[in-house]
Amino acid sequence: MKKVIKIEGMHCGGCVKRVDAALNGIDGVSATVELATGCAVVELTKEVSDEVLREAIEDLGFDVVEIGG
Repeated sequence: MKKVIKIEGMHCGGCVKRVDAALNGIDGVSATVELATGCAVVELTKEVSDEVLREAIEDLGFDVVEIGG
């Protein structure tokens, strides 16, 4: 399953690395984060709730605007 997460508040490569590490640290998640689009493209190899994904990002101080399929 693939999800696209729209994120606000990322301003630099360091922000991208933090979000990337947080998402990829979740079991069953393979994520690519792009500063230019403000999005993370997430591939799930097992069931992971939107709330778990949202929490991982918001715990870093960024805002999740939308999680789409």
